[in-house]
Amino acid sequence: MGASQTKGAWMEQDEPAPITVINRGGGGRAILVCDHASAQMPRRLGDMGLNAEDRYRHIAWDIGAAEVARHLSRALDAPLALAGYSRLVIDLNRPIHVGDLCADRSEDTTIPANVGLSDAAKAERVATFYWPYHDAVHELVGSRTRSGGVPIMISVHSFTPVYRGNARPWHIGVNYRLDPRLARLTLDALSRQRDLVVGENEPYDVTLDGDYTTPVHAERRGLPHVLFEIRQDLIASPSGAAEWAERLAVVLAPALDHPKLAVLGDPAPDVREPRYETGGRP
Repeated sequence: MGASQTKGAWMEQDEPAPITVINRGGGGRAILVCDHASAQMPRRLGDMGLNAEDRYRHIAWDIGAAEVARHLSRALDAPLALAGYSRLVIDLNRPIHVGDLCADRSEDTTIPANVGLSDAAKAERVATFYWPYHDAVHELVGSRTRSGGVPIMISVHSFTPVYRGNARPWHIGVNYRLDPRLARLTLDALSRQRDLVVGENEPYDVTLDGDYTTPVHAERRGLPHVLFEIRQDLIASPSGAAEWAERLAVVLAPALDHPKLAVLGDPAPDVREPRYETGGRP
């Protein structure tokens, strides 16, 4: 499986691209996305004013999610879009109009490099990191739909075991908003595993202010989809990530062939993205 990358002018040649697409030609129906795959910060921003511990906490990335997604890409023979930089540089799973797109505070931690960020500086990050990622995902989905298939989008995230002092009991959350087809199939299968605590739309709902990737690339097109949230302590090690990818692959493989997912659903009536509706983008 090869990897393809796109790189903007902000990064030097030895720095990661804003997005890496792995197994672009995979023959499976799924398309995997991992919006918070990396804790990397561009050299231009230094350490963003954070110490080493904070740069590798959940505030910077979804711990373990990229490794789970890589294993799933192999198991399902699915292309995988991996974000190249930290969500503290810009959160790829937020609409560009929301306040925490380039958060100046995450949980209880101030992000010095984002405090007082000008509109011009934010727009530069949008052009450098945000649109290259989403344009690549848009084209990936488009290439599959143009071939006459109905691709299925699977988004991989992770969450902290404890948030603001509150323990989270779920091992995994299966999340959706308007189209429950794939989520219901995976919820039913995972719930039969008695050792798991499975949450439906836990610990987060999919919303139009808190999410961008699923609404724009899946719901807007009527694609079957699901967003997984896996508890980080379960996938922080290579063995844990591999184990959870295997669990999900066993559940997803038959679900992806289910007749309910053979056709497009109704496009979400409340999701618009003019960038992808005017014909000016891929």
